[in-house]
Amino acid sequence: MVGTANMIQKLFRQHETVIACILVVFTLIIGMVNPAFFTLENSFDLLKSSVVMGIFGIGVLIVLVSGGIDISFTAIAAFSMYVTGQILKGKLLLDTPYQGTILVGFLIAGLIGLLLGLFNAVLISYFKLPTLIVTLGTANAFRGFMLAFIGTRIITNLPRGWVRFSRSTLIEVTQDDGSRFFLSSSVILLVLFILFAWVLLRYTMLGRGIYAIGGDRVAAERAGFNITRIQFFIYGFVGFLSGIVGVTHASLIRNANPFDLVGSELTVIAAVVLGGASITGGRGSVLGTVLGILLIVIMNNSLILLGIPSYWQKVVIGLIIIISTGSTAYQSRKKREALS
Repeated sequence: MVGTANMIQKLFRQHETVIACILVVFTLIIGMVNPAFFTLENSFDLLKSSVVMGIFGIGVLIVLVSGGIDISFTAIAAFSMYVTGQILKGKLLLDTPYQGTILVGFLIAGLIGLLLGLFNAVLISYFKLPTLIVTLGTANAFRGFMLAFIGTRIITNLPRGWVRFSRSTLIEVTQDDGSRFFLSSSVILLVLFILFAWVLLRYTMLGRGIYAIGGDRVAAERAGFNITRIQFFIYGFVGFLSGIVGVTHASLIRNANPFDLVGSELTVIAAVVLGGASITGGRGSVLGTVLGILLIVIMNNSLILLGIPSYWQKVVIGLIIIISTGSTAYQSRKKREALS
Protein backbone atom coordinates (compact mmCIF):
# COMPACT_ATOMS: atom_id res chain seq x y z
CA MET A 1 0.00 0.00 0.00
CA VAL A 2 2.82 2.39 0.91
CA GLY A 3 4.62 1.56 -2.33
CA THR A 4 1.47 2.19 -4.37
CA ALA A 5 0.85 5.50 -2.59
CA ASN A 6 4.42 6.61 -3.27
CA MET A 7 4.10 5.64 -6.92
CA ILE A 8 0.85 7.63 -7.27
CA GLN A 9 2.42 10.60 -5.49
CA LYS A 10 5.43 10.45 -7.80
CA LEU A 11 3.16 10.20 -10.84
CA PHE A 12 1.24 13.35 -9.91
CA ARG A 13 4.47 15.24 -9.43
CA GLN A 14 5.11 14.84 -13.15
CA HIS A 15 4.05 17.80 -15.22
CA GLU A 16 2.54 15.61 -17.93
CA THR A 17 0.15 14.01 -15.45
CA VAL A 18 -1.09 17.41 -14.27
CA ILE A 19 -1.67 18.58 -17.85
CA ALA A 20 -3.48 15.33 -18.69
CA CYS A 21 -5.81 15.85 -15.70
CA ILE A 22 -6.48 19.47 -16.72
CA LEU A 23 -7.20 18.28 -20.25
CA VAL A 24 -9.70 15.68 -19.03
CA VAL A 25 -11.48 18.16 -16.75
CA PHE A 26 -11.60 20.80 -19.49
CA THR A 27 -13.08 18.38 -22.05
CA LEU A 28 -15.69 17.15 -19.53
CA ILE A 29 -16.80 20.74 -18.86
CA ILE A 30 -17.10 21.49 -22.58
CA GLY A 31 -18.94 18.20 -23.15
CA MET A 32 -21.47 19.00 -20.43
CA VAL A 33 -22.13 22.43 -21.97
CA ASN A 34 -22.38 21.04 -25.49
CA PRO A 35 -22.59 17.23 -25.95
CA ALA A 36 -21.66 17.66 -29.63
CA PHE A 37 -18.07 18.04 -28.43
CA PHE A 38 -17.83 14.27 -27.87
CA THR A 39 -19.00 13.32 -31.36
CA LEU A 40 -16.64 11.48 -33.71
CA GLU A 41 -16.96 14.27 -36.26
CA ASN A 42 -15.71 16.87 -33.78
CA SER A 43 -12.85 14.57 -32.75
CA PHE A 44 -11.77 14.29 -36.38
CA ASP A 45 -11.92 18.08 -36.75
CA LEU A 46 -9.80 18.57 -33.62
CA LEU A 47 -7.18 16.12 -34.89
CA LYS A 48 -7.04 17.92 -38.23
CA SER A 49 -6.70 21.26 -36.44
CA SER A 50 -3.80 19.85 -34.41
CA VAL A 51 -1.63 18.93 -37.40
CA VAL A 52 -0.03 22.29 -38.19
CA MET A 53 0.44 23.39 -34.58
CA GLY A 54 1.54 19.90 -33.56
CA ILE A 55 4.36 19.67 -36.11
CA PHE A 56 5.44 23.21 -35.29
CA GLY A 57 5.39 22.21 -31.62
CA ILE A 58 7.82 19.32 -32.21
CA GLY A 59 10.35 21.76 -33.67
CA VAL A 60 9.83 24.29 -30.90
CA LEU A 61 10.27 21.56 -28.26
CA ILE A 62 13.69 20.58 -29.62
CA VAL A 63 14.82 24.21 -29.71
CA LEU A 64 13.61 24.93 -26.16
CA VAL A 65 15.18 21.75 -24.78
CA SER A 66 18.51 22.89 -26.26
CA GLY A 67 18.24 26.20 -24.43
CA GLY A 68 17.32 28.31 -27.47
CA ILE A 69 14.28 30.22 -28.64
CA ASP A 70 13.23 30.23 -32.31
CA ILE A 71 10.51 32.61 -33.50
CA SER A 72 11.36 32.40 -37.21
CA PHE A 73 9.69 29.05 -37.89
CA THR A 74 6.39 30.54 -39.08
CA ALA A 75 8.20 32.93 -41.44
CA ILE A 76 10.21 29.99 -42.81
CA ALA A 77 6.98 28.02 -43.29
CA ALA A 78 5.28 30.89 -45.14
CA PHE A 79 8.37 31.50 -47.29
CA SER A 80 8.83 27.83 -48.17
CA MET A 81 5.13 27.29 -48.87
CA TYR A 82 4.73 30.35 -51.09
CA VAL A 83 7.96 29.91 -53.07
CA THR A 84 7.19 26.22 -53.62
CA GLY A 85 3.68 27.10 -54.76
CA GLN A 86 5.04 29.63 -57.25
CA ILE A 87 7.57 27.12 -58.57
CA LEU A 88 5.04 24.32 -59.05
CA LYS A 89 2.54 26.69 -60.68
CA GLY A 90 5.18 27.48 -63.33
CA LYS A 91 5.74 31.08 -62.21
CA LEU A 92 9.27 30.49 -60.90
CA LEU A 93 11.97 28.28 -62.50
CA LEU A 94 9.47 25.95 -64.24
CA ASP A 95 7.85 26.83 -67.57
CA THR A 96 4.72 24.71 -67.03
CA PRO A 97 2.69 23.81 -63.93
CA TYR A 98 3.61 20.59 -62.13
CA GLN A 99 0.79 18.03 -62.12
CA GLY A 100 2.26 15.33 -59.87
CA THR A 101 1.85 14.41 -56.20
CA ILE A 102 2.35 16.61 -53.15
CA LEU A 103 5.56 14.71 -52.31
CA VAL A 104 7.53 16.96 -54.69
CA GLY A 105 6.04 19.97 -52.92
CA PHE A 106 7.11 18.56 -49.55
CA LEU A 107 10.61 17.91 -50.90
CA ILE A 108 11.09 21.41 -52.34
CA ALA A 109 9.56 23.21 -49.36
CA GLY A 110 11.52 21.00 -46.95
CA LEU A 111 14.81 21.81 -48.70
CA ILE A 112 14.04 25.54 -48.74
CA GLY A 113 13.16 25.41 -45.06
CA LEU A 114 16.31 23.41 -44.34
CA LEU A 115 18.50 26.04 -46.00
CA LEU A 116 16.82 28.88 -44.12
CA GLY A 117 17.16 26.97 -40.86
CA LEU A 118 20.86 26.35 -41.54
CA PHE A 119 21.28 30.09 -42.12
CA ASN A 120 19.99 30.59 -38.58
CA ALA A 121 22.43 27.93 -37.38
CA VAL A 122 25.40 29.71 -38.96
CA LEU A 123 24.60 32.94 -37.16
CA ILE A 124 23.96 31.17 -33.86
CA SER A 125 26.88 28.71 -33.91
CA TYR A 126 29.72 30.61 -35.57
CA PHE A 127 28.90 34.16 -34.50
CA LYS A 128 27.60 33.16 -31.04
CA LEU A 129 24.58 35.44 -31.36
CA PRO A 130 21.54 35.02 -29.05
CA THR A 131 18.96 32.73 -30.59
CA LEU A 132 16.07 35.10 -29.89
CA ILE A 133 17.79 38.04 -31.63
CA VAL A 134 18.90 35.94 -34.60
CA THR A 135 15.51 34.38 -35.26
CA LEU A 136 13.69 37.67 -34.71
CA GLY A 137 15.92 39.27 -37.34
CA THR A 138 15.77 36.42 -39.84
CA ALA A 139 11.99 36.10 -39.47
CA ASN A 140 11.60 39.69 -40.63
CA ALA A 141 14.26 39.29 -43.32
CA PHE A 142 12.71 36.13 -44.80
CA ARG A 143 9.24 37.62 -44.76
CA GLY A 144 10.36 40.94 -46.21
CA PHE A 145 12.33 39.25 -49.01
CA MET A 146 9.35 37.09 -49.94
CA LEU A 147 6.88 39.98 -50.07
CA ALA A 148 9.31 42.26 -51.94
CA PHE A 149 10.68 39.84 -54.55
CA ILE A 150 8.44 36.75 -54.76
CA GLY A 151 4.92 38.16 -54.54
CA THR A 152 1.99 39.09 -52.37
CA ARG A 153 -0.92 37.57 -54.26
CA ILE A 154 -2.74 34.62 -52.78
CA ILE A 155 -2.43 31.42 -54.84
CA THR A 156 -5.98 30.09 -54.99
CA ASN A 157 -5.40 27.61 -57.81
CA LEU A 158 -3.09 25.21 -56.00
CA PRO A 159 -1.09 22.43 -57.70
CA ARG A 160 -3.25 19.34 -58.28
CA GLY A 161 -1.23 17.18 -55.94
CA TRP A 162 -1.89 19.58 -53.07
CA VAL A 163 -5.62 19.52 -53.71
CA ARG A 164 -5.65 15.72 -53.90
CA PHE A 165 -3.80 15.53 -50.60
CA SER A 166 -6.33 17.84 -48.93
CA ARG A 167 -9.12 15.50 -50.06
CA SER A 168 -7.39 12.26 -49.05
CA THR A 169 -8.76 10.48 -45.99
CA LEU A 170 -7.79 7.83 -43.48
CA ILE A 171 -11.32 7.16 -42.23
CA GLU A 172 -14.61 8.17 -43.82
CA VAL A 173 -17.97 7.90 -42.04
CA THR A 174 -21.42 8.20 -43.59
CA GLN A 175 -24.24 9.23 -41.25
CA ASP A 176 -27.88 8.14 -41.42
CA ASP A 177 -28.90 11.37 -43.15
CA GLY A 178 -26.35 10.79 -45.93
CA SER A 179 -23.87 13.41 -44.75
CA ARG A 180 -20.22 12.37 -44.52
CA PHE A 181 -17.21 13.34 -42.47
CA PHE A 182 -13.65 12.07 -42.51
CA LEU A 183 -10.27 11.98 -40.80
CA SER A 184 -7.69 13.82 -42.89
CA SER A 185 -4.59 11.95 -44.10
CA SER A 186 -2.49 14.88 -42.87
CA VAL A 187 -2.72 13.35 -39.38
CA ILE A 188 -0.19 10.74 -40.56
CA LEU A 189 2.45 13.47 -40.87
CA LEU A 190 1.87 14.56 -37.28
CA VAL A 191 2.12 10.99 -35.97
CA LEU A 192 5.33 10.33 -37.92
CA PHE A 193 7.06 13.45 -36.64
CA ILE A 194 5.92 12.76 -33.07
CA LEU A 195 7.40 9.26 -33.23
CA PHE A 196 10.61 10.56 -34.78
CA ALA A 197 11.06 13.22 -32.08
CA TRP A 198 10.27 10.71 -29.32
CA VAL A 199 12.91 8.23 -30.56
CA LEU A 200 15.41 11.04 -31.16
CA LEU A 201 15.15 12.58 -27.70
CA ARG A 202 14.79 9.34 -25.76
CA TYR A 203 17.08 6.83 -27.43
CA THR A 204 19.85 8.60 -29.37
CA MET A 205 23.13 10.27 -28.45
CA LEU A 206 22.03 13.27 -30.48
CA GLY A 207 18.96 13.58 -28.26
CA ARG A 208 21.13 13.35 -25.14
CA GLY A 209 23.32 16.06 -26.58
CA ILE A 210 20.31 18.33 -27.13
CA TYR A 211 19.31 17.93 -23.48
CA ALA A 212 22.92 18.35 -22.38
CA ILE A 213 23.57 21.70 -24.06
CA GLY A 214 20.23 22.95 -22.75
CA GLY A 215 21.13 21.94 -19.21
CA ASP A 216 24.74 23.13 -19.16
CA ARG A 217 26.56 24.03 -22.36
CA VAL A 218 30.04 23.98 -20.79
CA ALA A 219 29.45 20.58 -19.19
CA ALA A 220 28.14 19.26 -22.53
CA GLU A 221 31.33 20.37 -24.29
CA ARG A 222 33.46 18.73 -21.61
CA ALA A 223 31.43 15.54 -22.03
CA GLY A 224 32.47 15.47 -25.69
CA PHE A 225 29.33 16.71 -27.44
CA ASN A 226 29.92 18.72 -30.61
CA ILE A 227 27.81 21.81 -29.91
CA THR A 228 28.11 23.23 -33.41
CA ARG A 229 26.92 20.05 -35.12
CA ILE A 230 24.01 19.69 -32.70
CA GLN A 231 22.89 23.27 -33.26
CA PHE A 232 23.12 22.83 -37.03
CA PHE A 233 20.91 19.76 -36.74
CA ILE A 234 18.40 21.56 -34.46
CA TYR A 235 17.86 24.64 -36.60
CA GLY A 236 18.12 22.74 -39.88
CA PHE A 237 15.53 20.25 -38.65
CA VAL A 238 13.20 23.03 -37.47
CA GLY A 239 13.54 24.69 -40.88
CA PHE A 240 12.77 21.40 -42.64
CA LEU A 241 9.70 20.83 -40.45
CA SER A 242 8.54 24.38 -41.13
CA GLY A 243 8.73 23.83 -44.88
CA ILE A 244 6.61 20.68 -44.56
CA VAL A 245 4.12 22.51 -42.35
CA GLY A 246 3.81 25.35 -44.84
CA VAL A 247 2.76 23.06 -47.69
CA THR A 248 0.46 21.07 -45.39
CA HIS A 249 -1.24 24.26 -44.19
CA ALA A 250 -1.75 25.54 -47.73
CA SER A 251 -3.17 22.20 -48.80
CA LEU A 252 -5.63 22.02 -45.89
CA ILE A 253 -6.99 25.55 -46.37
CA ARG A 254 -6.87 25.24 -50.21
CA ASN A 255 -4.79 28.37 -50.85
CA ALA A 256 -1.23 29.64 -50.44
CA ASN A 257 -1.40 32.96 -48.64
CA PRO A 258 1.98 34.71 -48.04
CA PHE A 259 0.46 36.50 -45.05
CA ASP A 260 -0.58 33.28 -43.29
CA LEU A 261 1.02 31.57 -40.28
CA VAL A 262 3.23 34.48 -39.21
CA GLY A 263 2.00 35.69 -35.84
CA SER A 264 1.12 32.27 -34.41
CA GLU A 265 4.56 31.76 -32.81
CA LEU A 266 3.34 32.76 -29.36
CA THR A 267 0.54 30.21 -29.40
CA VAL A 268 2.87 27.35 -30.36
CA ILE A 269 5.51 28.31 -27.80
CA ALA A 270 2.78 28.62 -25.14
CA ALA A 271 1.55 25.11 -25.91
CA VAL A 272 5.05 23.61 -25.66
CA VAL A 273 5.83 25.48 -22.42
CA LEU A 274 2.45 24.41 -21.07
CA GLY A 275 3.50 20.84 -21.83
CA GLY A 276 6.44 21.15 -19.46
CA ALA A 277 9.32 22.36 -21.63
CA SER A 278 11.59 24.75 -19.74
CA ILE A 279 12.07 28.14 -21.38
CA THR A 280 15.67 28.06 -20.11
CA GLY A 281 16.46 24.65 -21.62
CA GLY A 282 17.30 21.15 -20.47
CA ARG A 283 13.76 19.92 -19.88
CA GLY A 284 10.76 18.90 -21.94
CA SER A 285 9.09 15.83 -23.40
CA VAL A 286 7.23 14.84 -26.54
CA LEU A 287 4.28 13.57 -24.48
CA GLY A 288 4.01 16.88 -22.62
CA THR A 289 4.17 18.80 -25.90
CA VAL A 290 1.40 16.68 -27.43
CA LEU A 291 -0.80 17.25 -24.36
CA GLY A 292 -0.07 20.99 -24.40
CA ILE A 293 -0.92 21.20 -28.11
CA LEU A 294 -4.18 19.30 -27.59
CA LEU A 295 -5.19 21.57 -24.71
CA ILE A 296 -4.53 24.74 -26.72
CA VAL A 297 -6.29 23.38 -29.83
CA ILE A 298 -9.33 22.29 -27.82
CA MET A 299 -9.40 25.65 -26.06
CA ASN A 300 -9.14 27.58 -29.33
CA ASN A 301 -11.86 25.52 -30.97
CA SER A 302 -14.21 25.24 -28.01
CA LEU A 303 -14.37 28.63 -26.28
CA ILE A 304 -17.29 29.52 -28.53
CA LEU A 305 -19.16 26.45 -27.24
CA LEU A 306 -18.74 27.87 -23.74
CA GLY A 307 -20.01 31.30 -24.82
CA ILE A 308 -16.59 32.92 -24.32
CA PRO A 309 -15.53 35.53 -26.94
CA SER A 310 -12.61 34.37 -29.11
CA TYR A 311 -10.43 37.38 -28.26
CA TRP A 312 -10.09 36.00 -24.73
CA GLN A 313 -7.89 33.28 -26.24
CA LYS A 314 -4.94 35.67 -26.33
CA VAL A 315 -5.49 36.57 -22.67
CA VAL A 316 -5.56 32.90 -21.71
CA ILE A 317 -2.47 32.07 -23.78
CA GLY A 318 -0.54 34.94 -22.20
CA LEU A 319 -1.49 33.76 -18.72
CA ILE A 320 -0.49 30.20 -19.65
CA ILE A 321 3.02 31.35 -20.58
CA ILE A 322 3.40 33.35 -17.36
CA ILE A 323 2.07 30.59 -15.12
CA SER A 324 3.97 27.76 -16.85
CA THR A 325 7.25 29.69 -16.89
CA GLY A 326 6.77 30.70 -13.25
CA SER A 327 6.00 27.10 -12.30
CA THR A 328 9.14 25.86 -14.08
CA ALA A 329 11.31 28.47 -12.37
CA TYR A 330 9.80 27.63 -8.96
CA GLN A 331 10.41 23.89 -9.41
CA SER A 332 14.01 24.52 -10.52
CA ARG A 333 14.65 26.69 -7.47
CA LYS A 334 13.20 24.02 -5.16
CA LYS A 335 15.49 21.38 -6.69
CA ARG A 336 18.53 23.61 -6.23
CA GLU A 337 17.58 24.25 -2.61
CA ALA A 338 17.12 20.52 -2.01
CA LEU A 339 20.56 19.75 -3.43
CA SER A 340 22.32 22.52 -1.49
